[in-house]
Amino acid sequence: MSEQPRSKPAKSAKSAKPHRRPKKDPVRMLAFEVLRAVDERDAYANLVLPPLLKKARKDETFQARDAALATELVYGTLRRQGTYDAVIKACIDRPLREVDPPVLDVLALGAHQLLGTRIPTHAAVSASVELARVVLGDGRAKFVNAVLRKISAHDLEGWLEKVAPPYEDDAEEHLAVYHSHPRWVVSALWDSLGGGRAGIEDLLEADNERPEVTLVARPGRSTAEELLEAVGEDSALPGRWSPYAVRMAEGGEPGALEAVREGRAGVQDEGSQLVAMAMAAVPVEGRDERWLDGCAGPGGKAALLAAFAAQRGAFLLASEKQPHRARLVERALAGNPGPYQVITADGTRPPWLPGSFDRVLMDVPCSGLGALRRRPEARWRRRPEDLESFAPLQRGLLREALSAVRVGGVVGYATCSPHLAETRVVVEDVLKGRGAGASPIAAELIDARPYMQEVPALGDGPDVQLWPHLHGTDAMYLALIRRTG
Repeated sequence: MSEQPRSKPAKSAKSAKPHRRPKKDPVRMLAFEVLRAVDERDAYANLVLPPLLKKARKDETFQARDAALATELVYGTLRRQGTYDAVIKACIDRPLREVDPPVLDVLALGAHQLLGTRIPTHAAVSASVELARVVLGDGRAKFVNAVLRKISAHDLEGWLEKVAPPYEDDAEEHLAVYHSHPRWVVSALWDSLGGGRAGIEDLLEADNERPEVTLVARPGRSTAEELLEAVGEDSALPGRWSPYAVRMAEGGEPGALEAVREGRAGVQDEGSQLVAMAMAAVPVEGRDERWLDGCAGPGGKAALLAAFAAQRGAFLLASEKQPHRARLVERALAGNPGPYQVITADGTRPPWLPGSFDRVLMDVPCSGLGALRRRPEARWRRRPEDLESFAPLQRGLLREALSAVRVGGVVGYATCSPHLAETRVVVEDVLKGRGAGASPIAAELIDARPYMQEVPALGDGPDVQLWPHLHGTDAMYLALIRRTG
């Protein structure tokens, strides 16, 4: 009789490896939740992250260093998304579009820990795999583990040499991968900036730096000295250009300051402060009694203009099309000592009569390419065709602003974008009457540089363009235009 093959003895319960439940890491779970909101709902991280951090802080085990790490993971991953996508693509055998978005988010978070932080390699990989087990399941966690181990084979510089083409072969694509910007954005910024390689690299690097929190002391209600004292000498610096600005060098919570809670001060980039200051400083011919902010939301510039107007006994009308943004304007202006009014109105079909105002600021909706430091996800969300949708609106708002101002009065056309199609081209087209049904407008450009607080490197004028790498501000644009007839 032949022997029957012996079956392997069953493993005893004692010898079997028990299934370990994945451990939730609150920091990485929070960062993953923000990235999913950005991807799924087109949310902005700077709006999603703060309430999640506030909720997390209710747990006493969630420390300040945990909040700092979560913030770095979110913004670092979003800023470097283009670079990390190129690295991940080199480590997998399928197109990125075939990888589920939640898996890509976990991989990008892991890539940032490996290539963009000082977290040890083993800790970055194990924490990311553990996150994958929680949010993706054990099967896809194995895929995450394999990819991250490939990524860990090189540092960031080593990967860039592998995935970016040489500058000499394709300068724009090289810069796009090295500095994590879409190619079309690199091209547009380079055209606007002019110059050679050094300038554009400095600008792209500045876009990837974490911006300081900048406060504004609203004139007549607060002072920079008060804010400096409240923040503390070790944690605050005066503004670079604006006498009303205070920079929170160590981060911090602006809402904890009494002046901010009371509305006597606010959070506002120094570039926006400079635009409002220039708008108030440029002389007008004749009376100076009625001012208009035609696109006032969310209210930062309007609050500063209202303070300046109050000092001169002038009236400010703040108009905003979107009701929820109009409510933000009301909140920003609450308590202003001078006369003002906030209305909900469309600036392209305004309720006011032509020639009603002495000063008009029109800070138009735009692509937001000037604020990529603060909203890094915007660089991946915007498309070149978006500029075409903004163009008619920007021109329409500027035409209505020039109609709203009286002869001898001044219009300020501002936008948080350095793209030529949203700045200089718009102003030239409107003044020269280019476009179907348009006609030239009797107006002249004023040199805006003398009204920008002696800020250097503003170009040849008469308009001005601020830059993150040159001025430490958002890339705000301003053209001042006087109505002549």
